[in-house]
Amino acid sequence: PVRKTIAELLHELGDIPAHRVRAHPAPGTATEADAIFATNTQRPCELVNGILVEKAMGVPESFLASLVLQYIGPYVRINKLGITTAPDGMYRMLQGNIREPDVSFTARSRKQGGGQVGDWCPDLCVEIVSPSNTVAELDLKRGEYFSSGCRLVWIIDPRKRSVEVFTETDTATRLIEPALLEGGTVLPGFSLPLAELFGAFDEGMQTTS
Repeated sequence: PVRKTIAELLHELGDIPAHRVRAHPAPGTATEADAIFATNTQRPCELVNGILVEKAMGVPESFLASLVLQYIGPYVRINKLGITTAPDGMYRMLQGNIREPDVSFTARSRKQGGGQVGDWCPDLCVEIVSPSNTVAELDLKRGEYFSSGCRLVWIIDPRKRSVEVFTETDTATRLIEPALLEGGTVLPGFSLPLAELFGAFDEGMQTTS
């Protein structure tokens, strides 16, 4: 679309703050190669409608993502279910955008080809809510995930200490402590008490303060 103002561009991206939008390459002209270069050499960037958008993730969010991986990763490996990736794992959406879930799981049966960018959307995509994320931005990402083949999305908010579990684009269950976060049909048998997850998060963050 033809954008007349910066405000229109930011609205298209989910009303995100301007500091996350890369000016070079010029918005609308960025390519997959640009996203790969930025993610590998500078900081993780998603490609959205030809625009490089920096991922919104500070130390607390990155630490929480690492905790989720510490719980999911061994379960996936021991049960030989597939692969997990961290916040710099890049995946090509059906719309052509490049997205980087904060944590992801892909079942063996669905894993396809790809080099630095996976040619598939993971079965489970996890987003850790950062202060500069917006509801509209997360809505856009979730819609792309499901339309590209995702089966489960977890939106984890460390400030609200909650998890929104989506099995469809607009079908969610909101969990708060001490609820169990379960893998459903995507990760059968997996469960994680939110009190344990957020307790580990609190303990870790206290050591850095």
